[in-house]
Order: sequence, then structure tokens, then C-alpha cells
Amino acid sequence: MEQIQDSEHRHPVDPERVARARERVPTGEEGDRLTGVLSLMADPTRARLLYALDVVEELCVGDLALVLDVSEDAVSYGLRILRTAGLVTRRKEGRVVYYRLAEGFPDPLRQHCLRQLIEMSRGPLDEDEHASQTKGGTP
Repeated sequence: MEQIQDSEHRHPVDPERVARARERVPTGEEGDRLTGVLSLMADPTRARLLYALDVVEELCVGDLALVLDVSEDAVSYGLRILRTAGLVTRRKEGRVVYYRLAEGFPDPLRQHCLRQLIEMSRGPLDEDEHASQTKGGTP
């Protein structure tokens, strides 16, 4: 491992930790995929769509629009993007199309990106909630 010198000290300061971090840090390609998924979820309408589908399993576009209090066009557009990304699937019953989270939607993504981040955004955690979440529990 090459050493870098600045005016204060030589790098790496802690070669073992640097090596361990390098082994575990996602590759550039993995980082691109990760930020791609997170950017899909960073849109308020899409995040709320995923959350709603997680809560009730499946809904049609019109019902999702009512739940989110947005236009059917906004819901359709959000669902189209989520479906293209493989996060949402649909089934047709007569003339009604129902949407749901895709089979195999990653549970950690549900737990941490949908449920806990939404809950965290509702306000600051008190000490009991923080302790519960850091131990893997839910408030």
C-alpha cells in the first residue's frame, strides 16, 4: 500500500483499518446501482407509493391517488418508474390494474428505507426510541 505524506503525518495512519475498509466498501459499479435505487426512492411521490404498497399490499392507481392526495397522472408516472426499476409489479383484474411491491422486494430496504426513515422524518427520536432502534427493535 502506498503511503501518502502531508505536512502533519503519513497515510495510512491505520493500515489495518484502511485494508479492512477497502475490502468492504462497495465497488464503483455497486455504488452506482445503490445510488440509482436510492434516487428512485428520494422522490416524495415514489417513496410514498412504496410505503403505501408496503402497508396495504396492493392498490389501483385511483385508490393510490386518493391515499397520497395527488393526481392519478402523478401516481401513474411514479408507478411506471418503479415498475421499470423492478420494485413494483402489477396484475390486471378486468379493467382494473392493481400494483404491489415486487416479489422479493428486499426486506432490509422495506425496514430501513421505507418504515424507519419515514418514522424518523416525523420528528426527533427521544432516548427510548433511539435505544430501541439501535438494538434492532421498532418503536
